[in-house]
Amino acid sequence: MKEILQYLFNHNTLSKAEAKAILTEIAQNKFNENEVTAFVTVFLMRSLTLEELEGFCEALMQLAVPINLGENLADIVGTGGDGKNTFNISTLTSFIVAGAGQKVAKHGNYGVSTVSGSSNVLEELGYKFKNNEADLKKDLEKSKLCFLHAPLFHPALKTVAPLRKGLGLRTFFNILGPLVNPAQPKFSVVGVYNLEIARLYQYLLQNQKRNFTIVHALDGYDEVSLTSDTKIINNFGEKIVAPEDLGFAKIEAEKLLGGNSIKESAKIFRTILEGNGSYEQNAAVTANAAIVLESTQKFGDYETCLNLAKESLESGKALKCLKLLVDS
Repeated sequence: MKEILQYLFNHNTLSKAEAKAILTEIAQNKFNENEVTAFVTVFLMRSLTLEELEGFCEALMQLAVPINLGENLADIVGTGGDGKNTFNISTLTSFIVAGAGQKVAKHGNYGVSTVSGSSNVLEELGYKFKNNEADLKKDLEKSKLCFLHAPLFHPALKTVAPLRKGLGLRTFFNILGPLVNPAQPKFSVVGVYNLEIARLYQYLLQNQKRNFTIVHALDGYDEVSLTSDTKIINNFGEKIVAPEDLGFAKIEAEKLLGGNSIKESAKIFRTILEGNGSYEQNAAVTANAAIVLESTQKFGDYETCLNLAKESLESGKALKCLKLLVDS
């Protein structure tokens, strides 16, 4: 590792093969914690290259616990690390999408640079993590949603979890997370916190011939926040949309704040699903859900998908998906 670190400290970058080999060795515990911390720190000081991103992703996917949950699944996931301390928008969106009839294989983890990640809030709500294919398929059949807790499927993520928690900063693992769902869903809607990462994702997902939609709020959110215009990039091109284009008035950032603890975050989560969310909370989750539904090209145009998302939330279908998941 010393030679690798010296090479990187001299402003060199890794080839795809080198990146893949190093992350594989990290997963196999071939380096001590100080060495791995130094390696991760390199990428806090500069951006990943496309080759490095491809190599790291290939390593994680080759090491992942294999799983086959069927076809036509969707995932809604953000990189995290946007520093906005929002409530769990992408996870709530997943339940609204499921309530509208689209099966979701949600990939997530504990929060590192945020109070409550998707794993934190679902665990607090009573969900028990699983990595058994049969059990996850049952969840999908019952509630149209299953949850894949990343460390159960990715040995490398489990290995570096204490290090990431200790740093408390977004690292390149935040960027890898949305790209390495072991269920390999057909439809991926990915939120990113800056446009540089959006471009990296675009190149990678195009090379992999994936069906993708990348969203980035221009004021820095890794989701459609409705606090500003949003950049949307997909297989068909790219555009910038204003909140009004998505059917909502612009909202204030403080209206999207999450709780100061996991317990508070879970309370907000359930309050919204129970139909008692604020206008701003409901707007954010239904706008995101509509974009997911539209991306599948199965439910109609954006306006139709927005109506389906609102109906899923307001009728209690999304809440029912949560109850079926937690009780399963």
